[in-house]
Amino acid sequence: MQIQAQEKLLPDFHENLKVILLGTGTPRAFYGRAKSSVVVLAGEKAFLVDCGGAAVDQLIKAGVMPQRISDVFFSHHHSDHNSGFFDVFISSWRTHVIADRVFEGRSVPMNVYGPTTTKEIIGKMRASFDFDANLRVNYNLSAEAAANINYHESNEGVVYDQDGIKITAFEVDHKPVYPAIAYKFEYKGKSVVISGDTIPVDNMVKYSEGIDLLIHESYNKAWLDALITKFPEQAASLSNPAKYHSTTHEVAEIAQKAGVKHLVLTHHIPAPAASIEAEAEYSEGMSKIYPGKITMGRDLMEFEL
Repeated sequence: MQIQAQEKLLPDFHENLKVILLGTGTPRAFYGRAKSSVVVLAGEKAFLVDCGGAAVDQLIKAGVMPQRISDVFFSHHHSDHNSGFFDVFISSWRTHVIADRVFEGRSVPMNVYGPTTTKEIIGKMRASFDFDANLRVNYNLSAEAAANINYHESNEGVVYDQDGIKITAFEVDHKPVYPAIAYKFEYKGKSVVISGDTIPVDNMVKYSEGIDLLIHESYNKAWLDALITKFPEQAASLSNPAKYHSTTHEVAEIAQKAGVKHLVLTHHIPAPAASIEAEAEYSEGMSKIYPGKITMGRDLMEFEL
């Protein structure tokens, strides 16, 4: 019997804070750019921050089996940040056998964290797959408790504090999407902030002060302006990012003000080719504002703190 083995499998315990970019894309589909998602590993826990489409596929490529996910954190409820939830919910619940190893499915309710719109939106999503969930319980004999969701809604403050892992939510500005939040993870003296989608806000500087890693969305203004000039009939949709996202230079200013040790860009608008030349052009001018380390995020990049 030849059963396909898992090509990569990370350990179930992580001594340090580890962050993996699962998706660095946007609502627009680009080759090699999955929708927004990040997994944060600390101790025995694996936390999923946002879960755009392909989140489960990207987890597996990163070596993190979906059965490890029982805590999902939403920054806001645009589709590129929540459309993969159904797959995450079901895949984490199902026990899976790969070669000579069994991965026990989630046997407890899924913990879902997010802004104060979360239960209303994700609750409707969960209700839409009642038919499938009932089959999992009654036919596949999956753990009944795991069919449920515990909701933790908060726009500001500590939302998780267990086993030396502290997670703080804070408000950002992504209007007309309201509320929208970012997250700060702290573990063993290391810290990372994941911005979600936002224009520059004072809160980002406040909560990012002195942190080890800032993962922040961005758009390149010069590139968007060039596209608008080339395709004037698309001007309205192409100019929209300026209303509720941050330019590369604005993100550099945030990192400089906060004294961030390492800045990682994600949610690229427009997405650059995965080449040194294209990424250098996308981030042009940032190092004159922020002299620290800048990384152009690519799918499946890993950061060990």
